[in-house]
Formats: sequence, C-alpha cells, structure tokens
Amino acid sequence: MRGLRPDGGVLRAPSTIIRLLGVFVVIGAFVLVGATPARAAENVFVEVTPNSAQAGTRVSIRAGCDNGNNRQAEVHSDAFGRVVLRPDNGFLTGQATIPANKQPGDYPVDLRCQNGKTATTTLTVLNMEQPSKGPATGGGATAGGRGTGSLLLVGGVAVVAVVVAFGVFGNRRRTGAGS
Repeated sequence: MRGLRPDGGVLRAPSTIIRLLGVFVVIGAFVLVGATPARAAENVFVEVTPNSAQAGTRVSIRAGCDNGNNRQAEVHSDAFGRVVLRPDNGFLTGQATIPANKQPGDYPVDLRCQNGKTATTTLTVLNMEQPSKGPATGGGATAGGRGTGSLLLVGGVAVVAVVVAFGVFGNRRRTGAGS
C-alpha cells in the first residue's frame, strides 16, 4: 500500500514541498488567466518573381493582404506602372511586363490593399546586351575522315564481341585429371 511506512505508520510529505507546489499552482493560474489570446501576425506581403529581370520580360506578382485576399489590390512601380492584382487560390496575383527600354536599376514595388495595409519589395531591372550569334568555333567542318557515329558503332560492336568471347570461354568447365 502506498503511503505507509514499513513499521505501519503513515508517511507525511514535508511542509516545504507542499508550500512550493501551492505557489506553483497559484502562479500557473495567474499566468493562464492573465494571458491574452494569441493573435495571428499580420500577413501583408508582396513578391515579384523573378526579382531580378531583364528589361522587356514579364514578371509575376504575388501578394497577401492579411484577411483581404478575397478583394483586389493594386501594385505600383516605376519599373512597370500600375497593376491590379486579383484573388487566386488564397493569394492576390498578377503579371506585368517591364518595358524593353527601361533603364537598369532597383525599383520599389508598392502594394496597397483595400483594407489600407501596405507592403513593399524591390525589383532589379537588368539591361544586358544579348549576343547576336554564337562564337565562331568552326562548326565541325574541319573534322576529317570517317564520321564519329560510325566509329563509335564499330567500337561498341568490338567491345560486345570481346565480352561475349570471354564469357563463353571463361565459363566453360575445365576437365582435368583431378575431376
């Protein structure tokens, strides 16, 4: 039986342990009663994909307006102008084309939600020169002799023949005087 001493008496807990336990219970009750309920953090954001884009290309915009993702929002940037984002699977989405003559640099992209909340990100516009043609490497016209394809075919057939020959002759049973 629990709580009995071997000599039959009842075990008593020290009063210090009971007092500490009581203090912890009282502190726990104050913490639980005085705590305010957890509130979800505001989820207002805007992102541009890709965030570094060549002038003349199209970028995708995805945003969130906290609890306002079922209403349209507006994005503005000097990189592409004004774009209206529409609800799409729990987010606000849209696309914009960066003009081909846009100067390279970093452009802020500002989101304005209908509930008054805002967010900002940065779009980097690149303006790299596109090569007009590939490098002059000869195009293979200087390769002489038989074609590489037929040479590889002959080599492959030779390797298979050698493997088969070793397999046939290597696996034959040796008959000898001792067997």
